[in-house]
Formats: sequence, structure tokens, C-alpha cells
Amino acid sequence: MTPTLVRQHVSHADSAPPRVDRCARARDWSEIQERMLVPLFDAVYDRLEVGPATRLLGLRCGSGLALLMAAARGAAVTGADPAAPERLALARERLLPDARRGRGGGARRGTRAGTPVTLLDGPPADAAGPGTAPYTLVTVFEPIGSLAGDFEGLGELLTGALAPAAPGTAVVLTGWGPPERCATSAVLRVATRLADPLRSARSWRPARRDDLEEVAGRAGLKPDGSGRVSCPFGYADLDSAVRGLLSTGLFDAAIAATDAKQVDKELAEALHPHRRPDGTVWMPNVFRYLIARVPQGPSSGSCRAGGARSEPGPDAGP
Repeated sequence: MTPTLVRQHVSHADSAPPRVDRCARARDWSEIQERMLVPLFDAVYDRLEVGPATRLLGLRCGSGLALLMAAARGAAVTGADPAAPERLALARERLLPDARRGRGGGARRGTRAGTPVTLLDGPPADAAGPGTAPYTLVTVFEPIGSLAGDFEGLGELLTGALAPAAPGTAVVLTGWGPPERCATSAVLRVATRLADPLRSARSWRPARRDDLEEVAGRAGLKPDGSGRVSCPFGYADLDSAVRGLLSTGLFDAAIAATDAKQVDKELAEALHPHRRPDGTVWMPNVFRYLIARVPQGPSSGSCRAGGARSEPGPDAGP
């Protein structure tokens, strides 16, 4: 599947400045930016052999592309993203086009997914019940460590989701790779510069080496391998690139500190070095994933962030 330009929307509704059209951002994310991470989804699913025996919970599932790809492999999938209702509405259109759209979603076979699908407006615990089988895989494909304070709330979210999980359940956390291997990092620095007066309010920051291990340690998970995947961002034109990057939410603090027109202008200027003669925009990037496990018992305790068994993951290039 060839990466195409898509815009990612902020996962936390209360973090978007009032001048942002959240519905338009969510649509840009689903149509432009989300597909940029397809190589990452594929690499994780290949490594963990996702298939008919998999019961997957996608936290911060966004507009549901990763869930759809897992369902295509035969997995039963549940998605939860209570902080991004606009994205979740698009996930319903994508996965459950015939489903009722009441609160809490529903499990059924939609016309686009041949396996059971559940989409939740509320916390993952809403889908738990006495006869509910435990999840075998939990994913957080929204990159961690790219926004100041984006760890906040994730530990609580993981704790609630993993409470009924069986020991050994795999949990996948993802984030940006080293800034020097991500061409988009230079463009994202525009967000940090423009948002300087609001630097503490969810502005972009470069990824740190141990971001994912830190989150796993806080959640009491045991790191069990990691990998890196090439996820180039490719856009049909400059306008698509601007819209796609804005949909990530990484520029929202900059928009709040200045204005949307100023951010659009400076973002377009930062993208010029990445334009090709045919007008397309291409930026090679590397993303990282960490596989962690629910400990086998109380004696396992919480793991320290540095205890991961690091393994090179497959690179999915253009």
C-alpha cells in the first residue's frame, strides 16, 4: 500500500484552539494524513502475526484505518477514542456504515469489515463484561512524545484498558524516530517557534530516545522488543501537505499563539525545500514502535524504562 498524503487531527478535543474546525481537521486526517502510517501498521501486524485469533483494542484509534487493516486480516477489533469524537464518527463511516450511531457504538459486521467491530465513545471498560473475551493485543498508534504533555492521561487510559487483560498481552506504543532521520522534524519546528508564548500548552517537541519506554514503565508494562519503520510523507501538492500536517494537531498551539493564516504561510515556506519538480512534496521519516507485555504476576512489578530488549524492526520504504 503506497503512502499518500493525509492530515492527522489532534486526538484531544479540548486541546484544539477555538479557531480550528475540528470536523474539517478530522476529515483531512482520514483522507490525507492517516495513510502515511500504513507501513507502521503493517510492520506491527506482521511482527505480531495479527489474524483470526487476534482480539485487538485500538486506543486513540482515530478514524479507524489501522482497525480496518487488522479486520482485513481476520482480527476482531475494538476502537476507543472518546477525546476525538469527530475522528470516531469517521471511523464509524469507514467500519460500520450500516450501524446505528448511538453512544457506545456497537459490535456488528459492517459492509467494510468482515469481522466483529466495536467502536466506543466512552472508555474501553464500557465494552467489558462477564462473558467478554480478553484482548490479545492493545495498540496506541497515535505517536507518543511529539507534544509537550501528551503523556498526560495515557497512563490512566492504559491502566483502565489493561485491567482485565491477561498476563502476556502485547501492548504496542509508537512514536517518531530520531529527529535526524525525520525530514518532517525541520518543518515541525515551525510549530515550536510560533507557539513559543504557549510553549507549555501542547506545542511540538522533538522525540526523545526513551519516550516509549517511559510510558511503558509508568503503566507497569514489561518492554519486549522494538523496531523502526520507514514512513515517508508524500503529498500530491503543497496545499495537501499543509492540510495534512495541520490535521495532526501539532500546529494547534501555534495557531492559538498567532493565527491560522500566519501558520499556513510559514508552514508552506518550510515545505518548499521538500517540493519536487512535479509539484509533489516528499519527506522521508522513520517511526519507532515498542512492544510491551502485561506482567505475568504481582512479582513482576513495574519495569524500568531502560529494560527493553531492542530489536531492529522491518523497514517499509517507498
